[in-house]
Amino acid sequence: MKKFTSETLRETYLKFFGGKGHAIIPSASLIPENDPTVLFTTAGMHPLVPYLLGEKHPAGRRLCDVQKCVRTGDIDEVGDSAHCTFFEMLGNWSLGDYFKEEMIPWSFEFLTSEEYLGIPADDIAVTCFAGDGDCPRDEESARLWQECGIKKEHIFFLPKSGNWWGPAGTTGPCGPDTEMHIIRNHEEADKLAPDQFDDAPKGTFLEIWNDVFMQYNKNAEGKYEPLKQKNVDTGMGLERTLCILNGKDSVYETDIFERAIQKIETLTGKKYGEGGEITKAFRVVLDHVRTATFMLGDTKGVVPSNTDQGYILRRIIRRAVRFGRNIGLPQGALKDVAATIVEKYAQVYPELVKNSSKIYEELEKEELKFSRTLQQGLKEFEKVAAALSESGEIDGATAFHLYDTYGFPVEITGEMAREKGLTVDVKGYEAAFSEHQEKSRAGSEQKFACGLADHKEETTRLHTATHLLQAALRRVCSPDIEQKGSNITEERLRFDFNFARKLTPEEVAAVEELVNGVIAQNIPVVMEEMSLEDAKKQGFTGLFESKYGERVKTYSIGDFSKEICGGPHAATTGELGTFKIVKQENVSAGVKRIKAVLINE
Repeated sequence: MKKFTSETLRETYLKFFGGKGHAIIPSASLIPENDPTVLFTTAGMHPLVPYLLGEKHPAGRRLCDVQKCVRTGDIDEVGDSAHCTFFEMLGNWSLGDYFKEEMIPWSFEFLTSEEYLGIPADDIAVTCFAGDGDCPRDEESARLWQECGIKKEHIFFLPKSGNWWGPAGTTGPCGPDTEMHIIRNHEEADKLAPDQFDDAPKGTFLEIWNDVFMQYNKNAEGKYEPLKQKNVDTGMGLERTLCILNGKDSVYETDIFERAIQKIETLTGKKYGEGGEITKAFRVVLDHVRTATFMLGDTKGVVPSNTDQGYILRRIIRRAVRFGRNIGLPQGALKDVAATIVEKYAQVYPELVKNSSKIYEELEKEELKFSRTLQQGLKEFEKVAAALSESGEIDGATAFHLYDTYGFPVEITGEMAREKGLTVDVKGYEAAFSEHQEKSRAGSEQKFACGLADHKEETTRLHTATHLLQAALRRVCSPDIEQKGSNITEERLRFDFNFARKLTPEEVAAVEELVNGVIAQNIPVVMEEMSLEDAKKQGFTGLFESKYGERVKTYSIGDFSKEICGGPHAATTGELGTFKIVKQENVSAGVKRIKAVLINE
C-alpha cells in the first residue's frame, strides 16, 4: 500500500471522483440545517438530505466532498486507538444518477489501483446486506464485487444491524450498504462462511469504506417507503484510512496529531508512547481539543453553555482539562494545543484561522472557569468514592452537588465513578435538579434564606433579570458600569447605574437582545458559597462590600454574569420570560435609571 499524509489523501480522493464527473463541494457547517433530530453533523449525508429526497442541487447530481463531523455517542471510548469525536468523512454522492453498477467498480478501482490507494485485492473483504422483510438479500452487490476481482470467500452477508444505513435521527433516507474491510488476519478470515463475519476474532478485519445505496425513506411511523430517486452515499473516514494506509496502530499516530503531540510533550515533559493511562490522557486531550477547536471555529461557531451544542462543547473542554491535569498539562495550555490544530488545518479550513482569536479566548475562559473548582471537586469526589464499597452508587443529590458547586457535568461524574467501579443514580440527579428548580420558583426559604423580604416568584425572576441587565449594560455601553441602586416589585425592576447619558434606541435594542439571548439558552443559575476574598479573585462583583461577612453567596449565570448577592434567584434563565425595557430616567448627574419588565407569553 502507498503512504499518504492527510493532505494527499484528501487530494487523491477528490481528484478521483472529480475525474468521474463529480462536482467538488465544500464541507458544510458542523451545525446541521436540515436535520432537527441531531445537534451536530454526524455524517456526510446531513447537509444533503433535501437533495437526497428529490430537490435539485445547484452543483448537479454527482457530488464529492470532505465533510466535518462530530459524534459523541461513544465519547467514553475516546482514548483507544480508533475513536474520535471529531473526524473528517470523505464522501461521494449520486442524486438519482448512477447506482450500484457504477459505484462498486469505482470503489474497487480507487482501493486497488496503483494510481490511487494501491491496496492488493486479495487483502480486501466486503460485506453485503443479508435481507429481511424490508429489503431483499443484496445478491447484486455481491455479484458486482466478484466481477471486479474480490474473492467469493471474501464476500460476507450481514443483517440489518450490520449492513443497513438508517437515518441519523428517527426519520429520513436509508437503505442497504456494502462495507469494505482490510483483512488483517488471512488465516482467520479464510475459516469463515458467508454468514460468519461477526464470528471472526477481533482484529481480523478493519473497515475502510462504506457504500450506502439509499432506496428508502423511513417515515414517522417507522415504515420504509421507496424514494422517488435512488441515491448513492459513501463514507470513508479520513483518520482511520490514514492509519490503515500508513501501517499505524492508532489514528493518533498519523500526521494529523503530530504537532499537537509534540506540543503536549513539551508542556508536560511526558512522552506520548509511554502507554497506559498516560497514552489515554494524551489521546483524550488531542481529540477533545481538536473537536473544541472545530466547534468554536465553525462558521456557525458554538460557545460553551449549559444547553444543546454548548453543553456538549463544555463537557468536551472540561473532560480535556481533567485528563490534561493527569499528565501535568499546565492551566491555560489548551489554547496552545489548539494553535497546533489551527496551523495543521489552516489551508483546508480557513475559518479556523479567521476565528482563531475566539477559539483561544473561549478555551482559556472555559478552562479557567473549570480549573478554579476542579481540584476541590476532585477531592470531594474522592471522599464520596472512598465512603462507598466496591460497586456502590453515588446518590443523585451528591451528583447534583458536584454539578451545582464544582461545575462537574453529571457525565464526568459518571465517568469518574466507572473508573472506580461505581455507578451514579442519574434519575436521582435529575430529581435533585428538578427540586432545585421548584424551590427557586417558589422562592423557597429553605434554599434561599437570604434576608430579602419578598420571595414571590415574580420578584425572584425580576431579581435574576436585574443581574442579566447589568451584565448586558457592561457589554453594550461600558465595562465600568456599576449598580447605584435597585428596587424590585412584582410588576417591574428598577435599576440605577452610573452613565453620562441615556441609551440610544440602538443600545436599548442591543441590551434587550443580549438579555433575551441568555434567557433563551435556559442557563442554570448556580449558587456557591465562598470567602469574600475567593469571590473577588474569581471575578465576582458586588456593591456595598462592607455589609458582606467572611462567607458570601455568589451567583453565576454561565459566563455572562457573576455577582455576589443575597438572592433569591430563578433556577434557570429559561424561567424568566421576555425581557423588555419600558422606560429610561435621569436620577442625578452621571446616574441613569432603567425600568424593565418580564413578559410571559
